[in-house]
Amino acid sequence: MSAYGAAGVGMPHYSGAQYASFPHVPLDQLLPGDLVFWGPGGSRHVGLYVGGGMMIHAPQTGDVVKISSAWRSNFMWGVRPS
Repeated sequence: MSAYGAAGVGMPHYSGAQYASFPHVPLDQLLPGDLVFWGPGGSRHVGLYVGGGMMIHAPQTGDVVKISSAWRSNFMWGVRPS
């Protein structure tokens, strides 16, 4: 949210609302900068795709931001904020 805000793209705080706000992108078309979501309607978690199957995310509240694999068993879709 902060990174996109710095680029002039506003978005809601809640991940489910972010998921619903932008065009969905199939897994095989993800580009660096796309957001990736888990859970029903994107409600469980969000990360920022950086390419090569990796994302930047905070694994849990209060944790430090980490680079991790973007592929999870409950992965839903990506979105491309514009």
